[in-house]
Parts: sequence; structure tokens; C-alpha cells
Amino acid sequence: MNALNTSNPNNYQYTTQHFEIHILGGLKTNKLESLRVTLSLQKPDQHNVLRHSLDLYNDNQVEKFTRTIAERLEIGTSITRQTLQVLTKELENHRFLLLEKEQQAAAPYYKNLGALETKEAETFLKKKNLLEKTNELIGKSGVIGEHANRLLMYLIFTSRLTNNPLHCISLGSSGVGKTHLQSKVAELIPEEDKIEITVLSANAFYYFNRTELQHKLILIEDLDGAENVLYPLRELQSKKRITKTVVHKDVKGTTKTIHLTVEGPVSVAGCTTQESIYEDNSNRSFLLYIDESPEQDKRIMNYQRLISAGKLNEQEQLKAGELLRNVQRVLKPIKVINPFAEYLELPESVFKPRRTNSHYLQFIEAITFYCQRQRQKKYDENTGEEYIETTIEDIQAANELITEVLLRKSDTITGATRNHLECLKAYLKENKQTRFTNAEIRKSLRVKETTLRRYNKQLLEENYIRRIKKTKSKSYCFEVVDVDEYTNLRQQIDDALNACMSRLETVRGDSPPATSPPTRHRQNGEVKKQKVNEL
Repeated sequence: MNALNTSNPNNYQYTTQHFEIHILGGLKTNKLESLRVTLSLQKPDQHNVLRHSLDLYNDNQVEKFTRTIAERLEIGTSITRQTLQVLTKELENHRFLLLEKEQQAAAPYYKNLGALETKEAETFLKKKNLLEKTNELIGKSGVIGEHANRLLMYLIFTSRLTNNPLHCISLGSSGVGKTHLQSKVAELIPEEDKIEITVLSANAFYYFNRTELQHKLILIEDLDGAENVLYPLRELQSKKRITKTVVHKDVKGTTKTIHLTVEGPVSVAGCTTQESIYEDNSNRSFLLYIDESPEQDKRIMNYQRLISAGKLNEQEQLKAGELLRNVQRVLKPIKVINPFAEYLELPESVFKPRRTNSHYLQFIEAITFYCQRQRQKKYDENTGEEYIETTIEDIQAANELITEVLLRKSDTITGATRNHLECLKAYLKENKQTRFTNAEIRKSLRVKETTLRRYNKQLLEENYIRRIKKTKSKSYCFEVVDVDEYTNLRQQIDDALNACMSRLETVRGDSPPATSPPTRHRQNGEVKKQKVNEL
């Protein structure tokens, strides 16, 4: 008696000695300045029901309703008025509880690690050959094959915690597992640190809270579904903030101009089959080409059979994934200084070297950041700022992982065309041929005519193949201009990176710059690094 029963969210019940009251439809929490409800009243054990909608905060409506109840149900106005006042207070308190629950549900989820979980994650970060063990753990979590891409992607996702995050785009033909790879590696990132997007409206990014996207991983399932937001996405990647000016009317009806600002930095990952369409975005990202080899097909199909046969250790997968997520949670923001940066050079064959060089240095810093538990913390003598330094081993690991990325960035043709050309070379070598026809290639490599025509057009324009006219039949066939051009390009990149490593070993042997913090001085009130003499 005299208690509000809210067990049915669409039909609250409030019973007293004189009334049986139902609040139909529950309560709305969007307007706190009013308390509009639909009431159903009757005397206990009677069938004369009075239904009415009113605002319990409107005194005139309540007073009029009180007189109506007195007339219809023959109950005194003082008893009715007191009952409605108590009911109003009960509903008011319950609405505050509903609001609190809504706020808790809307608040981002953050997992608090226990002592054992924290210790396990920190112990893992201190292990030798950390990147190798991380890659093994990624494989155990359910990512099949893609040994270089999966570790590269995991480190790129980890860079979201730094001030200069990296971005990646997964490329490949339809159905090869671009989205699957991205989603499986993204499962190793804590839920509170990522935002998954399928489709976005043109203005969606501008209406996030100012700091809601800071150090978040933004996952776009298919770039084709996010064409409307590619421009603000590029601005977030480059400038680390976006601003939009809009017209807004305040509560008094006055028109004002306001600025909507959303701050980064963010790490962005997406998938597409159309490399050339998203060139502006791909220039800001690492391009990861999915392994479409027959060997990878076999690995994936064997994995699918194990799942179907119930022979997969799912508990081991869950445990590996949880450990990697906890590893991400124990990583702390810290500044990274690369004392060897001035000695690093990219191969001359790389296109857009300015932006690629920046990505290269940021990737080295991302590896150092991930290995922070194995680096000695240092402090700037002038500012007291804490930082860690890159080691030559970090640079060596980065070179091994990034070689394929640099190779693709040095290529003059798209990834799909390159894959086709390498398959074509392998076919010609296997059959000891130098020339080929379109009909032969369509049949042997199982390529559609329209696709093959598109490949040949680009290869002819870039002088990778040439057309040859047969003397007898006067028909045309094709010939590869230089069979070894891609191997030579890879060798050039390897030689350039090895030359850099040789210089670094010389630096470390003579006067290692990593043994002491850089000397600094103040100029115009700003801390400046003192220039280091070149070799």
C-alpha cells in the first residue's frame, strides 16, 4: 500500500486505501520541466474507471482533475489532492532514478584491471622478442596467416595512444577477407577505445563531443559506405581536429553563429577494393594488401574445417585475445624520442617521400611506444618531461615489417594490377614462355575479360608489357618488358634500408647518441633542441 510499483515499465501501479491508480505508458525522461502522464483511477473493487492525461506540474490541470475525480468517484477533494501530491513526488523520484540509469548506460565502458591481470600484461610487455611473441599471440586469437599484415595492423592500432597515430587501408579483391582481418585484429583493442562505423552522414563527425574521439580507433567496414565523410576524416588525420561553423537559435530565439569543434588525434582503418578512388586517403595511410595466394586459401579453409568439426580450442583464443586487450590497457602515454632519426633515409624510388618519410618515423616511434616497458625512462633536464628513446633494434624491426609497404609505395601501378602482373610472370616462367595472348591468360589465370582489359591498359601505359604483331596471322600478342623489374625494385629498397642500418651501427660504435638526453636551450621562450653535428 502507498508504494509505487514499477515492475511493468508500461503500466506503473499506485494503490492506496481510497484509490487504485495506474500510470499508463510509464514516464518520459526527455522533458524535466513537465511531468506529463496518463492516469487510470478507480476505487478499489469497483469498475467505475476514470482515465485522463495531464501535466502533474500544472496546478490548474491538477485542480480541475481533482474536482472531476470528486464528482465521478464521489471522494473528497482533500483526499484526492493529497493522493495526487504524494503520487507526483513518487513519480518524480522514480524519474530521477531512470535518468541516472540512462546516464550510466550511455557512459563509455572502462574495464578496471585486477592485480593479476595487470601483472600478467606487464610481464608480457617485458618479454624478450616482444613483437614476435605478440604476433604469435595474435595468431592464437584467431587471425589466420597474414603474419606481417596482422602485426603491422596491431601496431598501427596501438599508435592511437600516441600524439601521432598511424592509419591503414586494407586492399584486395572482393571476398578475400579484408574486413575479416580488420575486424579480428580490432577485437584485440579494448571496446572503450574504438568506434565501429558502417555508414555515416556528411555531418556526423562534427556532432561528436569535443574530446569524444581523442585517441580512439575509428573502424570503417567499407570506405564505399563512408564517402560523405572522407573530407572531415582526412582533416582529422592531418590536422587532428575539425571545425564547422553553423547557425543556431538560442532559447530566446536569437540567431547566433557557433563553432562545432571535434578534436583528435585518431587512428583510422578502412577496407576497399578500389585503391585509385581513395587516393587522397591512401596517401595518409599504410596500404596493406591482403594475401590472395593459394597457400593462404588453404590455411583459411583448414581453419574453417576445424571450426566446423569442433576441434578448435576456443578457450585458448579467448584467453589470447583478452591478454592482448589488457596489454593495450596497461600502456601509458609517454613521449618517444628517436635519437637516430637524422641518419634514416628512405629509398629514392619511394613516391611522395615527404609523407612516406613521416609515416616511417612514426611507425618506428609506435614500436618504441609498444616496447615502453623495456625502455629506460629519461627526463629532460630543463622541462622535467618524461620520455623514452628508440633503439636500433626498434628500427630494425620496423624495417622488416615496412619493407612490403615501401615496395608498394614505390610501384607505379595499383596493387591489383601488380598482383596480376606477378601471377602472369609466374605463369610464363612455369611454361617457359615469353609471349602470351589475352585468350590464353583468361583461360589459364581465370581472369574476366573486362578485368584483364583494365589490367592490360595500365600495364601498356606504364610500359610493363608491349604489344607485338604476329607476322603470319597479323594478330596481336603481348610480351613482358622486364621480368626482373619488381625483384630489382625490392633489392633497391633492401639495400637502402641495410645501408641505413650499417650507418646506425657505426654511430652506435663510435658515439652512441642514445646514451644521454639531448642538450637543449631556450630561444624566444621556447625550448629548442641543440643541433647535432652530422657525421
